[in-house]
Parts: sequence; structure tokens; C-alpha cells
Amino acid sequence: MSHTIRQQAQLLSRVRRLKGQMEAVERALEAERPCGEILQLIASIRGALTGLTGEVLEDHLQEHVLHAETDEARRQAVDEIADVLKTYLR
Repeated sequence: MSHTIRQQAQLLSRVRRLKGQMEAVERALEAERPCGEILQLIASIRGALTGLTGEVLEDHLQEHVLHAETDEARRQAVDEIADVLKTYLR
């Protein structure tokens, strides 16, 4: 069983909160709210997304690197993380 399945409810809850935060930005833009307020909403989204990313990444490291069944599986998990980090840091 995948670690994302075991924590599915918790992860989906975080994603739904992120959707709500994005909708708040949309409403703020439509209402022509001050840019400082919009920037604060965006910063909150970034923090929430970073938290979600960190949680899934930590679980990935635990499940697929630390507790990998074979060296090949560990190498593949590390390659996946490296690819994600390259994308994330662009």
C-alpha cells in the first residue's frame, strides 16, 4: 500500500484547503482588493503548498529510500526526488 493512500484523507484535506485559498485570491482580485491583501493570500498559499510538498517528500524518503527493499528501488526513488527538486527549484 502506498504511503499516499495511507494518508489520503489528510493529504486531500490539505489540497482542499489550498483550493479554498486559491478561490480566495480569485475573489479578492474580482473585488479589486488592495494588492497587499492579495500578496498576503498568495504567500499563505505558497506556505501551504510548501508544507504539503514537504510532507509528501518526507513520506517518500521514509518509504522509498530509507525502507527500500532493494538498492535499485532506492536508486530509482532518489532519481525521482532529484527530478522533482530540479523542477521545484527552477
